[in-house]
Amino acid sequence: MLAQAPLLTNDAVVLGVLITILAFVFSTSSSSHPFWKRFYSVVPAILLCYFIPALCNSFGLISGEESGLYYMASRYLLPASLVLLTLSIDFQGILKLGPKALIMFLAGSLGIVLGGPLALFTCSFFFPELLGGVGPDELWRGLATIAGSWIGGGANQTAMLEVYGASTTLFSQMIAVDVLVANVWMAVILYWAGKPGKIDALFKADSSAIQTLQEKVAAYREGIMRMPTLPDTMKIAGVGLGITGFAHLVADYVAPYIGTHYPRLSDFSLDSTFFWIVVVATTGGLALSFTKARNLEGAGASRIGSVFLYVLVATIGMQMDLGAIFDNPLFFLVGILWMLFHVTIMLLVAFLIKAPFFYVAVGSQANVGGAASAPIVAAALTRHWLP
Repeated sequence: MLAQAPLLTNDAVVLGVLITILAFVFSTSSSSHPFWKRFYSVVPAILLCYFIPALCNSFGLISGEESGLYYMASRYLLPASLVLLTLSIDFQGILKLGPKALIMFLAGSLGIVLGGPLALFTCSFFFPELLGGVGPDELWRGLATIAGSWIGGGANQTAMLEVYGASTTLFSQMIAVDVLVANVWMAVILYWAGKPGKIDALFKADSSAIQTLQEKVAAYREGIMRMPTLPDTMKIAGVGLGITGFAHLVADYVAPYIGTHYPRLSDFSLDSTFFWIVVVATTGGLALSFTKARNLEGAGASRIGSVFLYVLVATIGMQMDLGAIFDNPLFFLVGILWMLFHVTIMLLVAFLIKAPFFYVAVGSQANVGGAASAPIVAAALTRHWLP
């Protein structure tokens, strides 16, 4: 938590700062200057899109907690980007990826389920005071909310809070652990996204199916690529934001209906409006991939979707307070160890079934980060494989 009010509180100003940061990163990353070439050969551009806003938040320039930009980006820009990024998807190519993708997703969930108890047991062996909480301040109650967040998102995290009754203070600390640990792991994944071949070689993984799919998509895009006109851009905006609006309309009716008539389904987040927004938006994009609308990719549909996605990256970064780690370091130690168990299980399964790093990264973020960050990781890996 920040001790003082942020310097910039107007979201219009904050959005301008974030867009300027993104513009700076992408302009320098594409620069031919020797310094920037050397710099970005070590530091991936997407990491700066994430960490610079985090630094701005940590030093009090902006506040992710007080800003409404993350809500805007996650509810409006994310669904639109999902539509535009799935508009030209190749289902036949995806089916050729095989069962390894599903296995890695399930391995990620298993790592979260087992990792929490193992991390708490291990840390309490060296620091018994971790088990000294009483009633609502018992640490396991707070860790249950993190498990809910990492497997089912914010709706499940709130449900776990209500079910297990963690205190307000403990829950606030768990939010910091959740955000910091999950986002640091995401940063690690994004770093390795620039060189997945090293891990694939170590695991003797065959990523040819992924590369073939990416090459096929690249060839398709090259065949339909054209100079976009104003009508093209308006069509892209209409498709992306139109389906986003429809997704909100459906979610506003379906989520409350399920919550009222089928309350037990709330355990699966089916009463969450955000859940239905993402489902409907993604389904809409996939449905349009079977129509002529997929040719909008030639006018830059995925490029505009990526712009929306990187704005989301910046707003995710501004949620992180790098100084919060010093408030209660033992809690973060539990969270870090928990994440290490999750990662270890995923890497072990990947090694056994010879799964490529793509499945490890996206499968992990589908659990830990969910709908907001899994597409970001997938996009980063896609940029590596595309020529």
